[in-house]
Amino acid sequence: MRVIGTLDDGAAYDVEVTGREDRPVTGSRRVRALVEQYTRQPVLLGPLGPQRRLEATDTAAVLALLREHTSVVEVRP
Repeated sequence: MRVIGTLDDGAAYDVEVTGREDRPVTGSRRVRALVEQYTRQPVLLGPLGPQRRLEATDTAAVLALLREHTSVVEVRP
């Protein structure tokens, strides 16, 4: 899935969430670093849960992380 958004400092990003273990996102080194930083950490899939550990292959958890730590503007399947 393709995700477009902005980081906290206003920098725009456009990434592809791949679901691959070796490269969970492509298109932005900063977003890739964010995902790597939070891998195996708990993330809420929605505002009230459920909670799961972030794994690189879990596209729903990666998207939830981006929604929590960035401003997601658009998600395309």
